[in-house]
Amino acid sequence: MSGEVLLARDGDIATVTLSNPGRMNALDLAMWERLGLLAKELENDASLRCVVVRGAGEKAFAAGADIAAFATERANSRQAKEYGRRIAAAMHAFAACRHPVVALIQGACVGGGLLVASQCDLRICNESARFGVPVKNLGLVEAYDELQGMMNVVGRAAALEILLEGRIWGAREACEKGLVNRVVADDKVVEEAYATARRIADGAPLAARWHKKFVRRLADARPLSEAEYDESYACFDTEDFREGVAAFLAKRKPQFKGR
Repeated sequence: MSGEVLLARDGDIATVTLSNPGRMNALDLAMWERLGLLAKELENDASLRCVVVRGAGEKAFAAGADIAAFATERANSRQAKEYGRRIAAAMHAFAACRHPVVALIQGACVGGGLLVASQCDLRICNESARFGVPVKNLGLVEAYDELQGMMNVVGRAAALEILLEGRIWGAREACEKGLVNRVVADDKVVEEAYATARRIADGAPLAARWHKKFVRRLADARPLSEAEYDESYACFDTEDFREGVAAFLAKRKPQFKGR
């Protein structure tokens, strides 16, 4: 049975849930494509301020792909390239979403699950979380598009360690590698992930979107254009800036409108 990618909304925070319980939320092609479509839908929602991505249940964020489906969906390089192209389109759409994205990771975050988590801006996991990309045991490699997201987060040396050894490792090591931002007790991780989302959502949404855009741009070695440099000062012309300063001086909570 095919899995699902579910969308729920609580005010200005959206939750995207990877749901394939019979297979520990393993991602099939339909789930990847739904994830890409949702990313574009969320991108266009100006009222949104943060997205939380999680797996259904507590056992897994997502545990890779359905290996049994390889015989029909990725039986040769031609099929695999087309499948990979469609996965890459979903990952790129998700990474490009202008809103901050928090991964709430419980249990297994392996293979394709780690690819999804790598596209998020922050990753918060529980102490029972487990990570790995054991594709070497299948005679497979991570394609360039798949590898890029992980390398952006952990760097070259850790990416090679993860792929060459192919072992499964725990939450504390994931934190040491820089893969996750925070490790939280199993019974507190959901609360902390949504508290993080709330802190983000309470800030100025234009500032959050600009920060995400600027950090991504600075990963590109090309020099900044004059227009790009000027954009880093555009916040001073916004209503949110004026509201933030007024609220600070009045010792009250700011009411940001995203304008």
